[in-house]
Amino acid sequence: MSAPHPLASVALPFTPPLHVDQLLGHLAATAVPGVEGWRDGALHRALGLPHGPAVVRVTPPADGAAVVVLDLLAGDPGDLDAAAAAVRWWLDLDADPTAVDAVLGGDPDLAPLVRAAPGRRVPRSVSAAEQAVRAVLGQQVSTAAARTHTARLVAAHGSPLPRPVAGVTHLFPTPGQLAAVTAAELALPRTRQRTLLGLVAALRDGLLDVPPGRPDARARTEHLTALRALPGVGPWTASTVALRGLGDDDAFLPGDLGALVAARTLGLAEDARGLERRSTAWSPVRGYALQHLWGVLPHALNALPGG
Repeated sequence: MSAPHPLASVALPFTPPLHVDQLLGHLAATAVPGVEGWRDGALHRALGLPHGPAVVRVTPPADGAAVVVLDLLAGDPGDLDAAAAAVRWWLDLDADPTAVDAVLGGDPDLAPLVRAAPGRRVPRSVSAAEQAVRAVLGQQVSTAAARTHTARLVAAHGSPLPRPVAGVTHLFPTPGQLAAVTAAELALPRTRQRTLLGLVAALRDGLLDVPPGRPDARARTEHLTALRALPGVGPWTASTVALRGLGDDDAFLPGDLGALVAARTLGLAEDARGLERRSTAWSPVRGYALQHLWGVLPHALNALPGG
């Protein structure tokens, strides 16, 4: 089957370098079936835009190029600007890699990683509320298991597209739609069921109801404080939402298993407390340091599918 012909396209410029394998590899490896996926050498995603649902395609930039091509495959062509804004955020295309790498490259332990892979970005989320749901479903399970749990939620509660496009079939469910979720349908431990249901109730009441992007510091603090107060939401979940959903570039996950294994491999720290202390040298861009730590060990997050 041939690739869908775009309704509209736009080139999204970025400041090089851009570590494509890490950025698109992460998004492809964590893609929720039905909502997003990797097909024919490109990343696809359903978006809820002002004039209705849409499907976008993001193609990796050619060698030496400083633009990412965004194709609108379904939806209203009048929403191209809105799609471009969402994708710029999703791919962290407005980052200044020179400034970030200057901070991280000043650390003698991270400098070799920065030289080997400059321009790493933070894979963002198109919605802070969506990121919170995905983070809770990803607590203490593998990437594959998190995708499976989330795909079931999408199939049961997400809005079906008028027609499937490149394997994309649904919009991610809104907080209002998630309010219909019951414990009986969740193949999760009871404690995580309670966490998810508590989160869903809070989202329905306005928690993380912010436009895609980076809210001001006060709003971000208010939302994160309320998020952390929910039963079952610990530092890992809250920091994941802060980094990927709310744009806190200094958010860090010292207790993340992958980060800890990398830290031990590099001789940076032996435990989460030690890694937290060590990370102060990477402020205010500790979230980007995290991408380098995750890149230390072989993982599907660090490579394009089929690469």
